[in-house]
Amino acid sequence: MISQTVEYALRAVVYLADQAPAPRTVQQIAEVTRVPPAYLSKVLQGLARAELVHSQRGLHGGFTLTRPAAELTIWDVVEGVEPVRRIRECPLGLQSHRQRLCPLHKKLHDALAEIERAFRGTTIADVLSEPTASKPLCNFPHAPTVPPSEGRRSLL
Repeated sequence: MISQTVEYALRAVVYLADQAPAPRTVQQIAEVTRVPPAYLSKVLQGLARAELVHSQRGLHGGFTLTRPAAELTIWDVVEGVEPVRRIRECPLGLQSHRQRLCPLHKKLHDALAEIERAFRGTTIADVLSEPTASKPLCNFPHAPTVPPSEGRRSLL
């Protein structure tokens, strides 16, 4: 359902939100989010095209979010990287399904609508402020130390 590219984009955005307003380089983001740097670079280019991140070259350059984490939703990131294709008409092109989706495609449509609602209703700030012992991407410099017995968990 969620591609690796979308997960990587979400990891990067959550990290940038945690580090805001300081810019972070591809290498810094890759190290913390455990995303291969070359792949991350392409993901960040996509986020920049979607105007979700800004890149600045130079000595104190790097990537930053274009808006506050409280104004950026999970849906914004997903749509910026790989827009969700909703089922609005029969994918098979069946004439008999033009007026109403068949039960299978209706269920898929409804599930995607529910995911959209959840993602639109969750900001990146919400993700960072979730009251839990498991901070997203536990290696953040601002995250509390997690005992080794609890292990490390990813964002999604």
